[in-house]
Amino acid sequence: MTKMLTSILFLAVVMTGCAAWLPQAQQKQSGSVVDYLYGNKAEPTMKPETTTLKLPVRVGIAFVPSASWNRSGIPEAEQMRMLNKVKDAFEKHAFIGGIEVIPNAYLRPNGGFTNLEQAARMFNVDVVALLSYDQVQFNDSNALSVLYWTIIGAYLIHGDQYDVQTMLEAAVFDVASHKLLFRAPGTSSVKGSAAMATFSERARAARLEGYNQALEQLIPNLQKELDGFRQRVKSDATVRVEHRPGYRGGGAMDGLLLFVTLLLGLLVRRVRAT
Repeated sequence: MTKMLTSILFLAVVMTGCAAWLPQAQQKQSGSVVDYLYGNKAEPTMKPETTTLKLPVRVGIAFVPSASWNRSGIPEAEQMRMLNKVKDAFEKHAFIGGIEVIPNAYLRPNGGFTNLEQAARMFNVDVVALLSYDQVQFNDSNALSVLYWTIIGAYLIHGDQYDVQTMLEAAVFDVASHKLLFRAPGTSSVKGSAAMATFSERARAARLEGYNQALEQLIPNLQKELDGFRQRVKSDATVRVEHRPGYRGGGAMDGLLLFVTLLLGLLVRRVRAT
């Protein structure tokens, strides 16, 4: 009887320890642009109806900070790597004068446009692309998890499965007018399984892979939206485009100048022919 009771108590202790090792059913990481810009109810909302963009545009790129203390976000080094990839997408356009990567330390949770304006002045940018993220990792254990009660099984048996769903979005705002100029999304889904002893490491790698895949989808979408915005702005009465002193980039005035130059060339040819 004593041996049986001892065995039951030992098994209970082992099962309790194993249960503590098992991954949580769900893990979430998020940084919301809505929470960051509009979470502060005292934030003023009245701004000019007309947005003025001065070419070449100076652009800042940043991740929005997470508002929840108990939700881990994307590691700082990974954020900087991803932001630099987005920077490369912007740099291909001649009408963009400079691009600054804004580290997360300069943005505070629920900081609103007041905080965004402070960061924009510090980095001397007119427009800021805010990257928001929402990632959920679902975990599930199958019947093979019983083998986790042995050390060998914990390393060899793939009894735990993960499903990582990721969403990234770049929302581009004019800082002075608070106007949302355009946005571009990217999503991904990464699934896999791992033994209990290596589950945390495998799941962490899957989360990073989820962000990378979402970013690879976001960048071409961002390029497409940027090109579309260039076309829309020509007929948008709420957006006025001006040139900075010394800027000779492409635009309507350059097209008109080219047309006039060609017309004058034809006239000169006719005069010479007569």
